[in-house]
Amino acid sequence: MTTPPPAEAGTAPDAARTNRWYLSSAPIVSALLHLCVPMAAAMIVGAIYNLINAGFIGSLDNTALLAAITLGSPILGLVMGVGNVFGVGGGALISRLLGGAERDPSKAASIKRVASYSLWGSVVVGAVVGGIGLVFLSPLVALLGADASVAAPTSAFVGVLLGFVPVLAAAVCLEQLVRAEGAAKQVMTALIVSAVVNLALDALFILVLDWGVAGAAVATGLANLAVVAYFVIWLTRNSEHVRLSPRWFTLAASVQKPVLGVGVGTLVQSAFLIVTALVLNNLAAAYGEGPLAAMGVAVRIAQVPEFLIMGVTLGVLPLLAYSYGKGDGARFGSALRASAITVGTLAALAATLVLCFREQVFTSFVADESVLAIGVVVLAAQLIAMVANGFTGLITSLFQATGRALPATVMSAAQGVLFIPVVIAGNIWFGLTGIVWALTVTEVAVLAVGVILCIALAPALKRGLAEGSAERAEEALELAAA
Repeated sequence: MTTPPPAEAGTAPDAARTNRWYLSSAPIVSALLHLCVPMAAAMIVGAIYNLINAGFIGSLDNTALLAAITLGSPILGLVMGVGNVFGVGGGALISRLLGGAERDPSKAASIKRVASYSLWGSVVVGAVVGGIGLVFLSPLVALLGADASVAAPTSAFVGVLLGFVPVLAAAVCLEQLVRAEGAAKQVMTALIVSAVVNLALDALFILVLDWGVAGAAVATGLANLAVVAYFVIWLTRNSEHVRLSPRWFTLAASVQKPVLGVGVGTLVQSAFLIVTALVLNNLAAAYGEGPLAAMGVAVRIAQVPEFLIMGVTLGVLPLLAYSYGKGDGARFGSALRASAITVGTLAALAATLVLCFREQVFTSFVADESVLAIGVVVLAAQLIAMVANGFTGLITSLFQATGRALPATVMSAAQGVLFIPVVIAGNIWFGLTGIVWALTVTEVAVLAVGVILCIALAPALKRGLAEGSAERAEEALELAAA
């Protein structure tokens, strides 16, 4: 692997300079390895944590507790949506500004305002969302699909999570801001430490103190508090441009519009995911606790390969944004092609391997034969959907990286818009089988929408890259003349 250039006196800190080199001029393979491998590793650790966490709850031999975690999962989606509104939009803008600063150094001056707006926006909105959720906790739990048998544990799990929403949203946002500078290793370190801390606290709160699902939620909140502290310290010490102090907070349209324009798409996606989860949970609940528990475990198993692929689709976003802001069409195209090949290869291999051994994998977490029978079918459907979802995620990252707010929002909303009629029709026509396979049908349809949007927007993307390239050429000529 090519190594970064030697440090120069008086420049940015070593970590920031090295990360910038990977975004700017490192060979594509080296850049992808630097950005994607740590992200994939961290996300796999997170997925494994989810499996072990389910194992902790499962060890209590109470199906209602597993069902409560499944019913409460949309709340985590909501939290990620709040954090990503500001984190994804702010991170993509920061990467574009860093790339644009190679042409016009004055563009870097806006980064501190973007960073402060993103962080404190996520905290304030997170506090509002969490507070509203706590006020309406009982109807919210009922809306999540919890009946009398699982209402109490679901209320405990959701209530604690809502109390930690500002912390969880800030952690998600800061992760995106650190990634925006190409610091994938630092993100990996934080997420792995978070998973380890979370597991240790799970063991304490669930197995020792017997707090049940509430203990799992408390562990999640405290682990993310540690993540927030880590990211704040790293950015303060190492970032050349990012500033998190409230004094840099601004409501200027030049900051709000591009951040929210891209970020709102992630909130729309989270909102639709919540709606689809509510529909799915309520439909599946009619078939008993077994299907709910099976879906919860199957989703966690499928998350391991899915997060591996997401490591690529999320890891490449700063590289695409930086190249686009810089106007480097060749680098932009190379990064997109290489990441697409990687996503396809990983998705095919992972789906094949897990499908071949799905029964052996599932029996590691569930002994109930009735749950096992449903779970292996759910797992097969999830893995097939994962292949399409991998390319859908890459297309969405492409739109976010280039600041294309409308198509990014369309991609984010498409799954929810299509899934609801598909799952309702599937339930009517095929019963539980229709519910299980609804996501697979939907993901394939969403991918088709993404391909159509890519074809339609290709000329505009080429123009954007050409304009940036022309600016770089003019500046080079002016510098040479001087």
